[in-house]
Amino acid sequence: MRTDLPTIASLFSGCGGLDLGFKWAGFPIVWANEIEKDASSTYNRFIGEHINTCDINSIIENVPKTDIVIGGPPCQAFSMVGKRLIDQDLRGKLVYSFHEVIKRNQPNIFLMENVPGLLSSKVNGENLHIYLARHFTSYGYNVSIHKLNAVDFFVPQKRKRVFMLGIKKTHKHVPLEKGSELIKACLNLTSNSLPVNVSQALEDLPELSKNSTNIFYKMPPHSLYSNFMRIDSEKNITLHEMPTMSEKDKLFVKFIPPGGNYWNIPDEHCTQRILNFKKTGGRTTTYGRLHPEYPSYTINTYFNRPNVGTNYHYKEDRLITVREALRLQSFPDWFEPVYKSKRSLHMQIGNAVPPLLAFGIAEVIKEIYGLKNGSKPFHNN
Repeated sequence: MRTDLPTIASLFSGCGGLDLGFKWAGFPIVWANEIEKDASSTYNRFIGEHINTCDINSIIENVPKTDIVIGGPPCQAFSMVGKRLIDQDLRGKLVYSFHEVIKRNQPNIFLMENVPGLLSSKVNGENLHIYLARHFTSYGYNVSIHKLNAVDFFVPQKRKRVFMLGIKKTHKHVPLEKGSELIKACLNLTSNSLPVNVSQALEDLPELSKNSTNIFYKMPPHSLYSNFMRIDSEKNITLHEMPTMSEKDKLFVKFIPPGGNYWNIPDEHCTQRILNFKKTGGRTTTYGRLHPEYPSYTINTYFNRPNVGTNYHYKEDRLITVREALRLQSFPDWFEPVYKSKRSLHMQIGNAVPPLLAFGIAEVIKEIYGLKNGSKPFHNN
């Protein structure tokens, strides 16, 4: 086995969820780019000072040649709730910026992350992923598409994402799905360790008061997952403050049991919007409440609102806190994003790739290179 590690350039890095997983695996990330200043500041604080804060299109020619390129182009244009008409959405075109870097720099491996809606997007009548794969293949890559669920990677969240993996034909192929098995080996997990449920992820965090800004854990680590979350952390936690809620939101949560949703709200208390949901059906996560014995649903950028996800706490009559959202995303308790507004904070967390999912993928890429597995995640170094 080789012992040297290939270098990485990171595009659309956000606050660093994908990069943190690769850093835990030992990869040297030598260059990164992110346009949002707060996310870039968070990255600079926890991942490294190699990040460039600007529009990727302004510096494509300056992206250095590295062994690996990773990144998740902004996915709003491909979201299943959108129309998926990328020709009418400039954010969607950023995927072509990623393509341009690969074409110019010809790394040995590239990894592109996106939402499942990517597979339904079309360009000139052709599925976008087929269009991209066709071009990448012409540059000498074996291209594969992987639909991964974070819950299979020791993350307490049912978060489905699509990864496009490109490997130069001189390297062997290893499926990214193997990452879930590699995580088990790295963390000495048994089959009983998965999936991680909400209670195992959150139960050791303290109850809240309105002025809770810097408070102590209420108990020792109560699960294997909470023990990992507290590695290298202090005895007190941050970002665990009482969320702001409207009077309606406070009323609704009292009717919704763990695992329930808007269907549990009596009609006489429903808004017209909720009544319309009841007529049309679907939207099972709307006004949802977490269940302690199951993983959460996707943590999105609006986890501070009950009407766009399963964001009510399973035990207390409130929305989840920022720290709880970070835990459900597998960010350790020492990770504290830099932000100038709550909207920025929520976007950084909801847009991030769960670091533990990224770690599993990084361990797979080690195998592709013939490198030794067995790194330990969660540490702050």
